[in-house]
Amino acid sequence: MAARLDEKLEPIFQDVLRRNPGEVEFHQAVHEVLETLGPVLVKYPEYAEQKIIQRICEPERQIIFRVPWQDDKGETHINRAFRVEFNSALGPYKGGMRFHPSVYLGIVKFLGFEQIFKNSLTGMPIGGGKGGSDFDPKGKSDSEIMRFCQSLMTELYRHIGEYTDVPAGDIGVGSREIGYLFGQYKRITNRYESGVLTGKGVHWGGSLARTEATGYGTVFFVQEMLKARGDSLDGKTVIVSGSGNVAIYAMEKAMQFGAKIIACSDSSGIVVDQDGIDLDLVKRIKEVERRRISAYVEERKSAKYIEDGNIWSVPCDVALPCATQNELNGKDVKILLDNGCIAIAEGANMPTTPEGIQLIQAAGIAYGPGKAANAGGVATSALEMQQNASRDAWSFEHTESRLEEIMINIHRNCYETAEEFGAPSNYVVGANIAGFIKVAKAMDALGLV
Repeated sequence: MAARLDEKLEPIFQDVLRRNPGEVEFHQAVHEVLETLGPVLVKYPEYAEQKIIQRICEPERQIIFRVPWQDDKGETHINRAFRVEFNSALGPYKGGMRFHPSVYLGIVKFLGFEQIFKNSLTGMPIGGGKGGSDFDPKGKSDSEIMRFCQSLMTELYRHIGEYTDVPAGDIGVGSREIGYLFGQYKRITNRYESGVLTGKGVHWGGSLARTEATGYGTVFFVQEMLKARGDSLDGKTVIVSGSGNVAIYAMEKAMQFGAKIIACSDSSGIVVDQDGIDLDLVKRIKEVERRRISAYVEERKSAKYIEDGNIWSVPCDVALPCATQNELNGKDVKILLDNGCIAIAEGANMPTTPEGIQLIQAAGIAYGPGKAANAGGVATSALEMQQNASRDAWSFEHTESRLEEIMINIHRNCYETAEEFGAPSNYVVGANIAGFIKVAKAMDALGLV
């Protein structure tokens, strides 16, 4: 059950429901932000008069198009693709492209809406946008993925640019897909415009530490939350949902802080290894061999694999949901709390349901919402844009240092904003309000556009 909205905000939400029927993920994301903004309208009544919130809730542009492509047998397939350019008050639209069968307009709008505030929190000059397609890359050959990406970019190229909209990767879109997309963009436009896409390979304009950034950033945020409570990750047991890019590098950074990872997962099941997850083995299985996580137990006898298992039932000190939206519900949160969990931080976008968030906050444990905790990925994408603009390339250490500094600043901003608005240690309130106010001030300065 979601919290009740301020009387000034309820009509705005009802209008969002009316204008965007059936887009439940988008509704959830909007409600989660609106339920924290009541005190903002008291302090800044001009935002209500200028209808800043209504304007933020309506994308500046929504693009939907078909993507025809042929498989290796010559059979034609038609997918649908989206790019929602949500808000450019702070800079060009910035946000990933997701390739997954679940993608539809409501998913892309929820992700784009979250991206507005996440990008604002980074302190970088980037607006919010998101895109994707219902194309499923699983089981496809490299040639099939290349043909799909080329077909998609044949339409998308006319809507993007380093000063307009800068896509990146997301679920199902890694450096391979970005490479195919960029190659087609370069071919069509006759421009080597490095800054038009981020998440590129390090040999052709990508940034060192970009691959690690979202996972690393999430753990930097966890460490700061625990530090604010006089604690740290050292010696803590950690579970991480997922075993993709975000999960792998969240595990890596947590280990560097002295934590022990005891479980991870994929869509088929979970692996539990009380001796500590062998990260090199996970990397080989998922990044090199592209196999299911169940292969882990073939080489690691101390581990057990549970098909369709619930990772949240594994007792731990810290839980990091790093897979997908709404994967952590109220029942799961209760299990985590009963087992003594002291901190939860979201490496994925909106992985916790409203009921789950309410239980976490009622328990008073440390909770880092995705728009703050996983902002390291897009922050490092903005650092990649900086390097591209200056024709420069930074070392891994320099980029990681910048990332850590950004995440510490995000934590401080969220923490201090929550205190200022009467909700100490509530990072949801802090992240939403801090992100919103910066965008609102920019929109006010730019006039009615």
